Amino acid sequence: MPEVADIETLPVPQARAGEPAAWDALFRRYQLPLYVYVFELTRAEQPSLDLVQETFIAAVKHVGNLRDDAKFGSWLFGIAHQKVIQFWRKRKEVLLDEIPEAPDEAENQPDNLLIRDEQKIEFMKLLEQLPPPQRSVLLLHFVEDFSIEEIVRITETQLGTVKSRLHYAKRALRKLLKQTEK
Repeated sequence: MPEVADIETLPVPQARAGEPAAWDALFRRYQLPLYVYVFELTRAEQPSLDLVQETFIAAVKHVGNLRDDAKFGSWLFGIAHQKVIQFWRKRKEVLLDEIPEAPDEAENQPDNLLIRDEQKIEFMKLLEQLPPPQRSVLLLHFVEDFSIEEIVRITETQLGTVKSRLHYAKRALRKLLKQTEK
């Protein structure tokens, strides 16, 4: 989610000052992307709505900790990501073990397959079959358009882990795509 152009229109300083209209504008801007991200990870409508609301409540409480207004979107997604992890822990869902850190960079990138409009529905169905950590990085990178460095901050994981999850998620998607073509 490139925010360089958005920074001119995002009322983060006003929100920090406690202006309700500023928070309303930020909520309107981010509620749907946050909901889509959270829903794709939880696959539950009401908990997703609750988690988005909790994310904004936490943002209001902690906006003073935000160091760079231009990073508001990735900061907000980071809060949502942590809320999803808490949700999983409460539900006692077991997250998969860490994926090995050394991806094989020689494989083809399926970026073009993921971006095409006509494949979005198929992509989302295939995405549901991936483990949550892989699904999360794919959603953040390809759907929400965050850079790998921003994903590192959002997920609070190491760069190698994010790259590895992205690599293995794309490999798994490629395999699933081949299975659906048969």
